[in-house]
Amino acid sequence: MEFRAGQAAVRVNIRDEGALLAAVAGRLEAGEGFAVATLNLDHLVKLGRDPLFARAYAAQDLVTADGNPVVWLSRLAGSPVSLAPGADLLLPTLGLCAALGVPVALVGGTEAGLLAAERALDVPGLEVRLRRAPSMGLDPEGPEALALLDAVAASGARVAVLALGAPRQERLAALGRRRHPSLGFLSVGAALDFLGGGQRRAPPLLRRLALEWLWRMLLDPRRLLARYAACAAILPGLAAQALSRRAAAPRGDRAPGAGPPAAP
Repeated sequence: MEFRAGQAAVRVNIRDEGALLAAVAGRLEAGEGFAVATLNLDHLVKLGRDPLFARAYAAQDLVTADGNPVVWLSRLAGSPVSLAPGADLLLPTLGLCAALGVPVALVGGTEAGLLAAERALDVPGLEVRLRRAPSMGLDPEGPEALALLDAVAASGARVAVLALGAPRQERLAALGRRRHPSLGFLSVGAALDFLGGGQRRAPPLLRRLALEWLWRMLLDPRRLLARYAACAAILPGLAAQALSRRAAAPRGDRAPGAGPPAAP
């Protein structure tokens, strides 16, 4: 499923969590690197405004749907994908790393937050080789970013979990793919902070009702109200794109039962 935002185009090329784990396992077993991004409406807003972010997203190997609107739009286009946000992918991916004997690095937040997240991990056999909290003003293509990536590689970690928020984590992952091609990068936003208790994730019931966005906005309205308004503003255009793709697809290529999106 492809989405266009301004001049940028991004494709969700991983259908669900199982497909992601299979793809990551294949890359790790082959000694290959990868970068995982999880697409949501906020990313699409930023992609339309930020050429550096768009360039970094183009370097992501594996892209999942992080947000129900992306899932609903995929259904509208007749190419449905399942919800697979970073917060839900973190533990299964780390479990896979543990099963394959792949060491990891945790990057983002604060040292205290990373330590709390590591202590909260319930992943038997997982080896965390490095914890690194970069400066608040990290330039994801600057000298500090280069030194950070070199430290991850020198630690022996094969996968770096990046919890820096968009667009910094995706830009850092894109740089890492060029500088250390055998490393894997998993961009997870606030997932480590949720795990360590620095932030409270929406209760499971609200997540099942697709109301996680409302929970987050009520906790931080000053920061998120404008963000969600910008997301809502691009929805009509994205829906039109999805309908156009559905109409253009050969009938045999449409997913059975794919219908219009449910109301948020």
